[in-house]
Amino acid sequence: MLILIAEDDELILKTIEYKLIKEGYSVICTRNGKDAIETIKNTDIDLIITDIMMPFASGTEILAAMKTLNKKIPVIMLSSMGQEEVVLEAFDLGASDFMVKPFSPNELLLRIKKLSNL
Repeated sequence: MLILIAEDDELILKTIEYKLIKEGYSVICTRNGKDAIETIKNTDIDLIITDIMMPFASGTEILAAMKTLNKKIPVIMLSSMGQEEVVLEAFDLGASDFMVKPFSPNELLLRIKKLSNL
């Protein structure tokens, strides 16, 4: 399973990357939304983990780009903002799950396993 992580916070990015590689997943890391969209266009991704607030393109812009590209990939959104309107917008655009930072890497792993079994 190939997972794209789009996160501009280096510590969070490396923590998720380490945890997923340790669990046997293949990982591609991007540090901004523009690079994430390019990766989605050019690579067969199985699951995406993305922050909402990132440079060049937000997580919601990534979801919108996926619709344009007709890509149906499960997406776990991450945000330090647990505001209801942000969560609802993410789900309206096609997010599969939403986690508020800080989060447990073990909980993230459980959610990934759940989505990969659908």
